[in-house]
Amino acid sequence: MALNVMNTMLPPHFRPHPCKLTGSLSFLFTQPMHRFVLSIALILACSAALTSAADRPNVILFIADDVSWNDIGCYGSQTARTPNIDRLAAAGRRFDSAILTASSCSPSRSSVITGRYPHNNGKASELHQPIAAHLPWFPRLLKEDGYYTALVGKNHMSSDKPLAGETVQPPVFDFIDSGNAPGNRGGHATWVQTVQRRPKDKPFFFWFASLDAHRDWDGDKDWDAAKYGPKHDPANVHVPNFLHDDPQTRQDLASYHNEITRFDYFIGQVVAELEAEKALDNTLIMVMADNGRPFPRAKTRLHDSGMHTPFVAHWPAGIAKPGTPTQSLISVIDIAPTVLGLAGVQPAPTMQGLSFAAIFQDPTATVRQHAFSEHNWHDYEAHGRSVRSEGFLLITNQRPQVAWQGPADSVRSPSHQSLRAMRDEGKLTPAQADVFLAPRPALELYRTDADPDQLQNLAADPNYATVKARLSALLDEWTKATGDSTPEHLSPDSFDRETGEALRAKGQPTLRGTPAGDENDSSHLNAPGPR
Repeated sequence: MALNVMNTMLPPHFRPHPCKLTGSLSFLFTQPMHRFVLSIALILACSAALTSAADRPNVILFIADDVSWNDIGCYGSQTARTPNIDRLAAAGRRFDSAILTASSCSPSRSSVITGRYPHNNGKASELHQPIAAHLPWFPRLLKEDGYYTALVGKNHMSSDKPLAGETVQPPVFDFIDSGNAPGNRGGHATWVQTVQRRPKDKPFFFWFASLDAHRDWDGDKDWDAAKYGPKHDPANVHVPNFLHDDPQTRQDLASYHNEITRFDYFIGQVVAELEAEKALDNTLIMVMADNGRPFPRAKTRLHDSGMHTPFVAHWPAGIAKPGTPTQSLISVIDIAPTVLGLAGVQPAPTMQGLSFAAIFQDPTATVRQHAFSEHNWHDYEAHGRSVRSEGFLLITNQRPQVAWQGPADSVRSPSHQSLRAMRDEGKLTPAQADVFLAPRPALELYRTDADPDQLQNLAADPNYATVKARLSALLDEWTKATGDSTPEHLSPDSFDRETGEALRAKGQPTLRGTPAGDENDSSHLNAPGPR
C-alpha cells in the first residue's frame, strides 16, 4: 500500500506528510470498541492523501523497438536526427551505463515489466513466450494504488496459464491500444490522444511502445516529410564496423534511421501536450529501447552492441543538476522498483531490481555494482550469459559450436546478405567476420572502456586472470542464487542460419525445448544474486 512509502526515495517536495491523530480523535484509540474501525478509517484516509494526482509523479516509459544506444543523437550518433530525445537529455539525465537483461523483444519487455531476470519469468525467457502467471506486473500495482494506466503501441507480453492454486493475472492496464492509424503503423499514432483523454483526477502511468525501428521498414512507406523532415540520405549514414559499406547496406541503415526519427517526433508531440496542460514538471519521462538495432552483431548479442540501451530520464520537479549525465550502472530490472518507490507503492517481493531514484538527485550515486544479461532462444538455439562490473564484460556461451549471427529478420536483411557475399569472397574484416564465427569462444572477457566494440578477447591474457576469476565467481553466484540452468534440450533453430528462411512449413508449430531454469522452478525464486 501507499503507506509503505520510503520517503528517502522521493525528492523533498514529493514526500508525503505522515497522518497524525489530532484533537479528540486520539483518545478513541484507548477504547477497545473503537480501535479496529478507526484504524481502518485512518489507513484509508492516509492512503487517499498519498494517492492524490497532485502529489505523486506521472510516469511515461517510451520504448523503441530494436534501436541501439549509439544511434541516438545525444549519445554521439553521426547519423540520427533525434532533437526531442536530445532536448530531454539536455534538461534531464542521460544514463551512459544502462544495461538490458536480454537483447530480444518480448524477453526484454517482460523483464522490464516484472522487474525480474528473463529465466526467472518462466517461459518468457524465450521469444514470444508468456510470463509465469503468479508474477505481478508493476503497472498493475500502480493501477491498484490509484494510477490510471495505459499501454499504447507494441505489447508483446502475455501471462501464462495459472498453475494449480494460482489465480489469473488481474487487469494491468485501464486502456490498451495498438497505436496505429491510417498512414502511421508505428504504434504511436494515438499517444497524444491517450494523454488528452486520461482522467484528470488521477496520476498516470503510460507504457508508450513504438514499433519503430523494427523490420520491415514501414516508416519509408508512411513517411510524412512535413512532420519528420527529409528522409536520411544513404550517402551520409554512418556504417558500423561490423557491416560492409555498400549501397544496399547504406539504404538499409537510412531506412532504420528514418524510423528512429519518426519515434523521436512522436515523443516530442507528447512532451508538447504535457507542456500545454502544465503537466510536464511532475511527469517522469524515460526513453529506452528493448534491444539493439536489427542488424548483424547487434540484436540478440550479449556485447554492448546488443545489451547497452539508450536511457534518458526527464523530470523537472525531481531531477537535480539537470543536464548532467551519469555513468552509474543500472539494469532495466531496476525500472519497476524505481517507479513504484517514487509513486509511494511498495515493490513486490518478486522484484529482483534496485531503485535508482538516488541517481535523479545525485548523478554520481552508485546503486549497483554488477549487471547480468542473458541470450536465450530467439529464432535460433542459444544459451549465453554475461556480467558487467567495474568496466569489464564477461560472457559465457554454452553453445559455442554455432555462430551468433543475429535473429532471422536480420539474417534476411540486405546488410547481412552483403556480409555473406563478402565472406564467400574472403574479404571480411575481423569485426565483420565475428558475425559468422563458429565455433565461438566459450568464454570472452573485455574492457568495455578501452574496447567499445569488444573485439579483443582478454580471457586467455594472464594479466587479466584475477579479473576473469572474480567475474566468473560472480556469474556462478548469480546462476545459483537465481536458479539459472543449461537444459540439455534447448529450443532448436526455427530458421536457416544462412538465409533466415523458416525451417518448417507455414502453420507448423515452433519446436520448444526446456526453458533455462525450469528444472529449478526459477519462476518461483526471488533471490536477485549479486547486485
